[in-house]
This record gives sequence, C-alpha cells and structure tokens, in this order.
Amino acid sequence: MTWDWAYAWEILPLLLNALITTLEASALGFVIAAFLGLAIALARRSRISWLSIPVGAFAEFIRSTPLLVQLFFLYFVLPQQFGIQMTAFTTGVVGLGLHYATYTAEVYRAGLDAVPRGQWEAAIALDFSPRRTYTNIVLPQAIPPVVPVLGNYLIAIFKDSALLSAITAVELMQQAKILGSRTFQYLEPMTMAGLLYLTISLIAAFFIGRLEWRIKRRYVR
Repeated sequence: MTWDWAYAWEILPLLLNALITTLEASALGFVIAAFLGLAIALARRSRISWLSIPVGAFAEFIRSTPLLVQLFFLYFVLPQQFGIQMTAFTTGVVGLGLHYATYTAEVYRAGLDAVPRGQWEAAIALDFSPRRTYTNIVLPQAIPPVVPVLGNYLIAIFKDSALLSAITAVELMQQAKILGSRTFQYLEPMTMAGLLYLTISLIAAFFIGRLEWRIKRRYVR
C-alpha cells in the first residue's frame, strides 16, 4: 500500500469542508455543556431536595453511561418511541452538550468550593439575596480559575465529535469513511482526518495553555 498524493489532494477540500461541520458541532456542544453544566452545579448545591437529588441522579446516570449509547438513544429511540425527531447534526450537538455538561458541572463545583467561606458569610451578613450572592460575589471568583479546565473539555468534545459518524452526521470522520468506501483507499482519508484532528487539538491546547498562564498570573500572587 503506497500513498497516493493525487488522491490526497483531490479529497482534501471535502475533508476540510467536513472539518467545518466538526468544529461547528464541537463549538455548539461546548456552549451547551458550559451553560448547562453551571445550571447542574448550582442545582446540586441547592438546599431544595426535590431539585438537588433528581439533578444529581441524572448527572450521575449521564456520566456513567457511554456517549455513543446516548447518541443512539437520542437519534433512534426518541423518534420511534416519543416522536421527537432531530437531524443527525442537531442530535450530535445535543448529545455532546448534555454528556459533557455533567463533567463541566464538577469543574464548576470545584470552583465554587474554592471560594473562601468568608465571602459567603459576608454576603449573608449584608443580607444579599442568593441570586445576588452568586452573580456579584461567588461566580466572578469561582469561574475564571476553572476556565482552562473547561478548555480541556472543549478539546475532548472536539475529539469525541468523531462519534457523530455513528449516527450518519457528515463530519470529518464520516466523510473520511465515505471517501474510503467509494474507492477502497482508506489510507489517505483516515490518515488525513487523524492529522486534522491532531492539528486542531494542538492549536487549541496551545491557546488554552496561554490562557491558563494569563489566569495564573492574574489570580496567583
């Protein structure tokens, strides 16, 4: 088996176009994970048992089951059993966001726990409402230090977006599989797809590292 440069250059535009879809799914999934994860973290900290217990059980269930199974459930079971239909792309975005929201929730929890207890006590002494305590005092201190960890989950979402090929979403991995099945030349598309995943991951890791350095420089004295 030898490398066919002519074929590689021929399929490169198709792979790059599919890469855009992968990046879109990853970005949208991360946005869902970031905001939903914060909501889960706050709900689990609530003193209202009928809110914190079900949310905690749901988060543990999602975190303890494979992402691929969840994608299959959303794409195949929901339309058949509940009449809820989504495109493969939308299903992938929702699946990635929901799955990783349970992980980002733990990141937020660690950030919230790191806020000095005196800050909470001061808010109570000043008779701040819970909403004002979180928005004006706690979250501005809890979120910035955990941003680099959230960035690492962005990279993880990007890599796991390859699982969307299992539900026929035409992202980078699926496009590589389609190209390989057409010509039975899998070496070029699979290798190029892997290199594209590697390149984007390394670039993202570099910028996340720079962000972490800036945050440490600001918050660590």
